[in-house]
Amino acid sequence: MNLFADIRELVVAELQALMSDGVLPAGLDLAGVAVEPPRDAGHGDMATNAAMVLAKPAGLQPRAIADALAVRLMEDPRVAGADVAGPGFLNLRLEPAAWHGLVRDVLAQGEGYGRSALGQGRKVNVEFVSANPTGPMHVAHARGAVVGDALANLLAYAGFNVTREYYINDGGGQVDVLARSAYERYREAHGLSPEIAEGLYPGDYLIPVGEALKAKFGDSLLDKGEQYWLADVREFATDMMMEMIRGDLAALGVSMDVYSSEKALYGTGQIEAAIETLRSKGLIYTGTLEPPKGKTPEDWEPREQTLFRSTAFGDDQDRPVQKSDGSWTYFAPDIAYHYNKVMRGFDELINIFGADHSGYVKRLKAVVSALSENRVTLDIKLIQLVKLLKGGQIVKMSKRAGTFVTLRDLIDEVGADVVRFVMLTRKNDVALDFDFDKVTEQSKDNPVFYVQYANARVNSILRKAREAGLDVSDATLGAAHLTHLGHAAELDVMRKLGEWPRMVEIAARGNEPHRVAFYLYELASDFHALWNRGNDDDSLRFLQEDAGVSQAKIALVRSVGVVICAGLGILGVTPVEEMR
Repeated sequence: MNLFADIRELVVAELQALMSDGVLPAGLDLAGVAVEPPRDAGHGDMATNAAMVLAKPAGLQPRAIADALAVRLMEDPRVAGADVAGPGFLNLRLEPAAWHGLVRDVLAQGEGYGRSALGQGRKVNVEFVSANPTGPMHVAHARGAVVGDALANLLAYAGFNVTREYYINDGGGQVDVLARSAYERYREAHGLSPEIAEGLYPGDYLIPVGEALKAKFGDSLLDKGEQYWLADVREFATDMMMEMIRGDLAALGVSMDVYSSEKALYGTGQIEAAIETLRSKGLIYTGTLEPPKGKTPEDWEPREQTLFRSTAFGDDQDRPVQKSDGSWTYFAPDIAYHYNKVMRGFDELINIFGADHSGYVKRLKAVVSALSENRVTLDIKLIQLVKLLKGGQIVKMSKRAGTFVTLRDLIDEVGADVVRFVMLTRKNDVALDFDFDKVTEQSKDNPVFYVQYANARVNSILRKAREAGLDVSDATLGAAHLTHLGHAAELDVMRKLGEWPRMVEIAARGNEPHRVAFYLYELASDFHALWNRGNDDDSLRFLQEDAGVSQAKIALVRSVGVVICAGLGILGVTPVEEMR
């Protein structure tokens, strides 16, 4: 059941009836009609903008439409009140029976409650992390990994066919730097002093790579020019780094479906095929770009290059794909990689990038539009930085990593579940403070604790009910007389449960998994408020002398647990059944 969708269907049906009766002009477009929670909960359970969006095309005053619609809606047994507010908003109050039916539906569907057919099986590729294979994952990678994985979970929950993908950047100069850095650790493994020159990777994490190189190659690479060892060491070190990264991802609870290699695009004709596809569409030409901003004509040397006409798809300027010396630009393999995705039949592409990749957004969107003839959409989510705090101070960098705090450092400190939840407590494009003091305290200010504590309370109530000899199976609770649920605090919880399916679809449409974390916090808040009211009002306590009353109240409690577990499942967080 999606109660908001059901009531919207009712509103649309009554508007169509008003058109049939001649009260409204025929043929009005009803796509903009929405049914949402009111901004002020005191105004009712739901609100519709129908009169406001239809007034102009209908040539009528909004209140006239709202008044006519209100009369029709009041005929439905689910609607207890329909009040016109302001210029023509229509606020609706539902009968308690409608909310009771929702609780039964939650219990009947279990964690399937809220699942949606929104995606209709459309194929979506979510590319995330894609860290350079030059070292362990750091905190910024962790945020991108959590956002990407939670988004993939959310889209699958909403009915999309999702592929998680990692793009291995193993075709650029950074892997040569990795190889040279690993070679110095190889020399160190032979008792020689490593020469970690400026520009090489200094982290201790390369010491095991050097030892592994020694075990494989012995001393055969010593005292030889890099032309003899660079390729072998590069491949060996890259493989070890990817093994480390896979381990980091596993520790965070992330599993990829596909690993794609940038290196595999070179020398295989894939780059050439992608460029030729664009050329066949008249989108590749030889030309000279305008001087970059901040350059004067005196220090700008114009060069003819092979360019992609990305301005035809909304980019600020056309983009070079091949240099004047015939070598490919960094953009060329990106074109080939996205062409590969398009050719694999995805309907939608989503890339999770660090904020430092903002300059790539328009050009990549342009090339996907061009290659797919606007069939495939590309959404790019930029991940802002994470600042680690402890005692109000910025956390020092990791010695082992050399320059950054690793994901493993973070997981070892607070656990994967806390990392995942906290990373979703802000929208992806907003910087995030990860405060160790906050995430370990037991208070409302710690959203991880607050949500998990709600679930633990749910399980505590169920345990006590069983100990009291009550049958609290979902089937029995669903058959309870829910008319015993009528207090305002109980209705608040039911209203929040009713928002879950709607919120899932909104979050999936916007590719915004953080909305799930926000919702869970709000649901937990309403549930804790109900629990606390029971301290002052015995009638609101979950265990009553009357078994039937207890089962009705526990049915609501169990419904809260069902939705919390479903939401935590999307976030990739394990629900806690007991707080210690």
